[in-house]
Amino acid sequence: MVTDSNVKNLVKILIGAAWIDGRIQPEERQYLREIAQAKGVATDPEIKPWLYELVPVQPNECYSWVQEYLGDHPSLEDYESLIEAISGLIYSDGDVAIEEARLLTKLQELGKASGSHPSAYNTLLKQIQKLYRRWVDVQN
Repeated sequence: MVTDSNVKNLVKILIGAAWIDGRIQPEERQYLREIAQAKGVATDPEIKPWLYELVPVQPNECYSWVQEYLGDHPSLEDYESLIEAISGLIYSDGDVAIEEARLLTKLQELGKASGSHPSAYNTLLKQIQKLYRRWVDVQN
C-alpha cells in the first residue's frame, strides 16, 4: 500500500541520490521537480527546501532515508521499484557518478543483509548488473 509517507520518502531518496555526488545537475533538477509535481509533493514544506536546493542533502541522510523507506523486511519488489526510481534519476543527466554507483551497491548490500530469499537476491543483482550495462553502453 502506497502512503503519503512512502511517496515523500521516495522523493526524499531521489533528492538525496541527486545530491550524493555533491551537486545537482540541471537535468536531475528538472527530473526531480517533475517527479515531485507528479507525486503531489512539490509544495510540501518538508520536501521544498531540499527540492529547491535551499538545504543540501548529505550522503548519510540519503542512506538513512533508504533504510526508512525499505523498512525492516523489504520485499524484492520494494528493492526493484527503488532501483528503478533511482536509475531514472541517474540516467536523467546521462552520467553515473561514483557516488551514485555506491548508492546502488548499498541497496545491493541491504538486500543481502535483509536475508532475502537467494533467488530474490539474485534477481536484484541482475537488475543492478543490467543498470550498469546500460550505463556502459551509453558511455560508448
